[in-house]
Amino acid sequence: MKYDCLVIGASGMQGRIVVRDLLESKRRVFLADLYREGSEPLLRSHPSIPFEPVDLRDYSATLELIQKVDAPLVINCAEGDWNIDVYKACLAAKKHVIDLGSDIPMTKAQIAMGPHFERAGLIAITGCGSTPGINNIMLKYAAEFFETMDTVDAGFAWDSNLKEFVVPFSIESVIEELTEPAPYIERGRWREAAPLETGVVKKFRGIGSQKCFIVRHPETYTFQLYYKKDGLKNFHFYAGFPQHSLDVVLKLIELGFGEKDPIVLDQNKIRPVDAVSRILARLNPPEGYTEKEVLWVRIKGKSINGTSKEMLMECVVPTVPGWESAGCNIDTGMPASIIAQMILDGNIKTNGSFAPGPAIPAMEFFQELKKRGMKVYQDDALVC
Repeated sequence: MKYDCLVIGASGMQGRIVVRDLLESKRRVFLADLYREGSEPLLRSHPSIPFEPVDLRDYSATLELIQKVDAPLVINCAEGDWNIDVYKACLAAKKHVIDLGSDIPMTKAQIAMGPHFERAGLIAITGCGSTPGINNIMLKYAAEFFETMDTVDAGFAWDSNLKEFVVPFSIESVIEELTEPAPYIERGRWREAAPLETGVVKKFRGIGSQKCFIVRHPETYTFQLYYKKDGLKNFHFYAGFPQHSLDVVLKLIELGFGEKDPIVLDQNKIRPVDAVSRILARLNPPEGYTEKEVLWVRIKGKSINGTSKEMLMECVVPTVPGWESAGCNIDTGMPASIIAQMILDGNIKTNGSFAPGPAIPAMEFFQELKKRGMKVYQDDALVC
């Protein structure tokens, strides 16, 4: 059988969302992951879908699987540590590739591969989720209304109706964001801050006030890369968490569950952060639990007629009927599925390696978000 996509990391939270959205869009998929457990429910309901184990630490095995499946596009939903290896394997196998993003050094390395992908006639896009992802495309849309953009801030915030802990989008990523030095740009210079020392209260559509922190995010690099020419001198990325969720994450950090250095258990090496990720993946939201997330970008600069201008772009993400178990995590998995289908359908034509934005048609993307229950606002007006 010919497949449209090979989904790596298919058993994880985001991988399962991507796979389901692709299947509901009548796409043919091949699943791969280090672990089969998370894919079992879907494999039972779709027994014809193939699954193979893959360990991204083994480059040769990864390349062999990509060549064997021979799908035109690879969607990498695994943690970002091995994004560059998947990029190299896809380039060698002559396949398009997208992923959910990683840290700034990895993002730089991936975008630097642009000339190689361009010469091969291939598309590579890193950070095809919520943020990076939706926020990048909202900034691309907003940039058309500005002559210059001096200051851009962006981020996410979310809350739930029941004040009970439910696993965020990626517990490993959340722990990294709250513990690792956070770069930001001020007056054109790169600076760093300790995330938990940067708390500030902001107000969000449909959520209200929430404490936010400056955190490490690849948009600090990609926004400057694409918009420095437009005058961008200041940028901060903010993460907002409801207090009941933040308290649990901070306790996990305090107890050492976020550590990446392996420990030996029954003669096996395991990273504490991997163990806690697997354990928390088994938790289901309580009955009646719903979430709402707001992805946002605020821009200050000069309008095309030279006057001062400020704009707020927001994407409001509710819990969608039929997707209750995913909560607002749909805003990471579904955009990856949308972008993948745009590539398969020929609606993204620019070859090379990018962060989201430059190669993605914004309004078409926003319309696909709307079909899936996510609405985009420009100030107080509904864009889509």
